[in-house]
Amino acid sequence: MMNNMLIGQSGGPTVAINASLSGAIWEAMRSGEVHEIYGARNGLQGILKKEIIDLKRSIQNEDDLALLKETPAMALGSCRFKLPDFPSDTYQKILNIFHEYEIGYFLYIGGNDSMDTVKKLSDYFLSIHEEIKVVGIPKTIDNDLLCTDHTPGFGSAAKYIATSVAEIACDSSVYDSPSVTIVEIMGRNAGWLTASASLARLTGCHAPHMIYLPEVVFDPVKFMIDLKKMRETVPHVLVAVSEGLKLQNGNYVADSEQNGLTDAFGHKYLSGIGKYLENLVREQMDCNVRSVNLNVLQRSSSYISSATDISEASQIGATALQFAVEGKTGVVAVIKRVSDSPYTVEYHCCEVGSIANLVKSVPKAWIASNGYDVTPEMIDYLKPLIVGEPNRHIKYGLPEFLSFNHVPAVTKAC
Repeated sequence: MMNNMLIGQSGGPTVAINASLSGAIWEAMRSGEVHEIYGARNGLQGILKKEIIDLKRSIQNEDDLALLKETPAMALGSCRFKLPDFPSDTYQKILNIFHEYEIGYFLYIGGNDSMDTVKKLSDYFLSIHEEIKVVGIPKTIDNDLLCTDHTPGFGSAAKYIATSVAEIACDSSVYDSPSVTIVEIMGRNAGWLTASASLARLTGCHAPHMIYLPEVVFDPVKFMIDLKKMRETVPHVLVAVSEGLKLQNGNYVADSEQNGLTDAFGHKYLSGIGKYLENLVREQMDCNVRSVNLNVLQRSSSYISSATDISEASQIGATALQFAVEGKTGVVAVIKRVSDSPYTVEYHCCEVGSIANLVKSVPKAWIASNGYDVTPEMIDYLKPLIVGEPNRHIKYGLPEFLSFNHVPAVTKAC
């Protein structure tokens, strides 16, 4: 009987993705329905290379699972591999490997593109009447997955961004001379992360004074007009901008900085909007100006993570395994918000076709009429997601992370 579980991670890392991994492993250990628990190194690429590890023997005890829950990035490694469309020999190869390891449940943790893999594999298995259950576990700091109120990983990233913006605002205000600070924030086509910079205002500061999301067409001329007007009353202006800002013609403002390079899914590499705007402001305004790119710290800074985020990430991993054991396939575990105050959520599942390769944008109603701010509704949505400080293991004053040996899985065929 094929009742072994295989789990993999894909796409960009987050602070909470290992919490989902930990939750799924824990649920598999206690369910009584799963025999062996395997992990794929570097996602789908690892499966195709048969780089499968034995998680029961790699994770020694409950303390390891607790530490894994607090560890940022991806303990199993990641990939950006696009599964080809069917028909392809790749599908038969994957099926043969699943049979060899007696995989009955396959869980894949990732974002929009990873859910494309979940959809293609589940569709293939169903088409050949294969009983392997395929379930997606959502993650992405971009918060751009449909069907779920929010994605694990986003709350911690939002908390880091809000904290960083508040700290940068304090730093920029210490001198008498006027200044403009541009803070570049991740977000290709959705502005959720950049919008979270608004939470800095909860600390008592007024920054960010201007917020630019990719949902609004960016006009450099209007930007300079609005910025100069803001500078008339604000000596130290802090501007939060998304890396994915687009011009009227649909091109990314930062396109020219990357020479058209793309990843496996055809997404352009974006970076440079902050430096572009810094140079633009320096040319047209007589004040100090600098740009700050928060870069990978947005997705890897566990020291300022959200307890709510980590807890939900763990629970959704466990829930995904429950769905698979119940016989569901071609679905993604999702979060449904029941109430803002008190903040409560429920866990459901959604057909993967409603999520894969699609983008959830910031609602227009949550963007201020001036085009460079957010509304109170956005603040109300964001606030519960950053609450709480998770338990942390500290060693020599530093956070302790789990590093474990990847013990290779052994099958009957070996």
